[in-house]
Amino acid sequence: MAASVCGGWRDRRDSGLVRAVVALFRRPLGLPIPHTAIIGRNQQRIAESLGSFVEENFLTPEVVIDRLSGHNTAKALAEWLVKPANSRAIADVVADSLPGLLDGINDADFARFLDRLVVPQLRTLDVSRVAGNILKVVTDGNRHQPLLDHGLETLELWLTNNAGMLKAKFSAVSRYTPAQIDAYIVNKFVEGIIALLHEVVANQDHELRRQFDEAIQHLIMQLQTSSIHRRIGKTLMRDCLRHFRNGRYSRVLLEQIRIRVTAEVYREHSMVRSVTTGALVSFGASMRRSPALQQKLNVWWLNLAHTLVVRYRRQISALVTGVVKGWNAKEASRKIEAEIGRDLQYIRINGTFVGGIVGVLLHAATLLVSR
Repeated sequence: MAASVCGGWRDRRDSGLVRAVVALFRRPLGLPIPHTAIIGRNQQRIAESLGSFVEENFLTPEVVIDRLSGHNTAKALAEWLVKPANSRAIADVVADSLPGLLDGINDADFARFLDRLVVPQLRTLDVSRVAGNILKVVTDGNRHQPLLDHGLETLELWLTNNAGMLKAKFSAVSRYTPAQIDAYIVNKFVEGIIALLHEVVANQDHELRRQFDEAIQHLIMQLQTSSIHRRIGKTLMRDCLRHFRNGRYSRVLLEQIRIRVTAEVYREHSMVRSVTTGALVSFGASMRRSPALQQKLNVWWLNLAHTLVVRYRRQISALVTGVVKGWNAKEASRKIEAEIGRDLQYIRINGTFVGGIVGVLLHAATLLVSR
């Protein structure tokens, strides 16, 4: 009898356990029995509790920083960037977004940007010194000689093509000489200049080249040091800025930037994409070789993560709460029950096993007492 009592108790325990688990999700037989369909009826409270749980246990600065500080994020990023395919993927995203970003810029906003940030810098720019520095870079190592040769060839071509105009000008000035003499003089003049140009082009040590180089070096020194040239440069820049503003060229400039950037981005061999890819790969390689840079970036990243967690932890927990609140109660309960359906079977098995053990122990206790 004791065995049958224990067995009955065990079966009732097993059945009750399963019913208790099922009651979490729905009402048995659809009856409004108290303390059933607990998840569905308490969805709003569960959502609030879940959001608070995530915020208090996962989104604390201590937890996040402790997790992140154990990883060398900068080194991992460097290893990822040095692979050209990865850097190219980022470059593609940047390049593809440029036309949309430029289209979203308002003409008036662009004009204000120029007035507030670009124009003040240009007003203080030492144009004369900048021009002198540019000329110095161009002339260092005789890099300007090919440009000089091209200029001499252009001058020769101009003289050849405009000999008739020179002859007409000369005839207009010398009214009392015959036309044949005028033509002879002009032809000889043009031929002499062209011969001289040929000599300069052929001889890299020609006297005219040396004089030209000396004149350029003197001009560079004047541009870099002369207060007069500095004042002229500032005046020129001020006049250019005034003309730019009065002509409302900011809108034209923005439109030209849009056209040129869009055309460049969608070229087969886009310079924007290749330069951005190369810069990212180079940055990754530099970072991989520099533990000091990695440390600085990791510190910066941890500080940023701390700031973001402190600032947005409540918004993230509110997002979790809002998402759970937005679920359909019956659908959510059905999905959760289906998701843990296999575990419900194990709960039943565990209940049967525990109930059996308890039944055996009660039966043994009864036999001992009866003796």
